Order: sequence, then structure tokens, then C-alpha cells
Amino acid sequence: MSVFPELIELIKHSESMNDEERQYWINILPVMTPEQIDNLQSILENEKKQLAEIDKRYAAGSDVQKTGEERRKRREERQEEELTAEEAEERQTEDLLLKIEEL
Repeated sequence: MSVFPELIELIKHSESMNDEERQYWINILPVMTPEQIDNLQSILENEKKQLAEIDKRYAAGSDVQKTGEERRKRREERQEEELTAEEAEERQTEDLLLKIEEL
């Protein structure tokens, strides 16, 4: 089987085949025509490329999700700080009003 090392690696790592299908393709490689071998290799290389692109997009999506979560967290923290500042300002205002009334 060392005649088709690259193709065998593609077959072994194909995500669209189960073990039985992988073994089938490896077993029939010696009797396949060159055109069939080229077609199989092309299909498996295309599958590998498309899955790599999907993984890349998914990873980018994870980054977007992570960034979104960080923004949400910062927004919540800012809102909490603003609320705390507003409460402190209200207390100061009430204290000033009480002092004015006492005069």
C-alpha cells in the first residue's frame, strides 16, 4: 500500500467515512483505475479543505462570541458603577436638603 501513501492518509483521516468504509477504499485501491484514484483523491482533498474552512469560520465565530461576552460584561460593570454613583449622588442630595432644612 505504500504506492498511495498520501491517498491512504486522506482516507484514514476522512470524517465522512466510518472505519468499514475506510477499509473498503484501502482494499480496492490496487484495482482502481488512475482516473478513479484521481477522483477519490480530489474528493477527499476537497473534503479536507472544506472542513478546514468550516473549522476556521467556527474559530472566528468563537472569537466573536468571546468578544461579545466581554463587551456584555464590561457594559454590565459600567451600568453597575453608574447605578452606584447615582445612588451616592442621591444620598448627597438628600443630605444637603436635610442640612438646608435644619438651617
